[in-house]
Amino acid sequence: MNTMLLVDDEPMMLDLLTLYLSPLGYSCIKKESALDAIDYLESHTVDLILLDIMMPKMDGLEACQEIRKRWDTPIILLTAMSEKTDIVKGLNKGADDYITKPFDEEELVARIEAVLRRGTKNTDNISFKGLILDQSSYQLFYQGQPILLTPKEFGLINLFLNNPNKVFTRDHLINSIWGYNVSPEDRTIDSHVRNLREKLRKALFPADDHLLTVWGIGYKWDGQQ
Repeated sequence: MNTMLLVDDEPMMLDLLTLYLSPLGYSCIKKESALDAIDYLESHTVDLILLDIMMPKMDGLEACQEIRKRWDTPIILLTAMSEKTDIVKGLNKGADDYITKPFDEEELVARIEAVLRRGTKNTDNISFKGLILDQSSYQLFYQGQPILLTPKEFGLINLFLNNPNKVFTRDHLINSIWGYNVSPEDRTIDSHVRNLREKLRKALFPADDHLLTVWGIGYKWDGQQ
């Protein structure tokens, strides 16, 4: 079951969206402000966000930008016909699609399903708190900015992000990254992890909270969102 985060300051609109989507098997989470929605994302995972543009305190465009700094969850903007100029701004800030109000139920569902299908094809990317690891191009980004890594550093972050909370011994890392026929010293592993951690820090990612040393054993990636 896909989970939808519905964000609109009008309770009636939230109820209407839920009425459309719940019978189709979607689990609907309703939030009446962008700030509440972002707080919810801090500790929950959703499959798609329906985000109204016109809201007090933080509008949908600001919220879209903030969400994109940390998550790659698909976003569909809900707009009024008079907000056409905001659509381009929203797409430039990371929205995946939009639908204008009042909308047709079938069109809404079709757009949701299309965005979800596009998301399932993007299996080469791993995201974590604003980090995007592109496994097909061997690139790492934080909040849209590239972090230049050596092949060994990329191999390490790839292994960590694919296995959050798993403790890796130095021997395991040597075998996984360098191969069974190569025997670098333990301090070589430590040096590569130290360099990786420093590059993440320079990009302003909180590396010390996630790339952890397990004393006497090795390293792990703390996957707490």
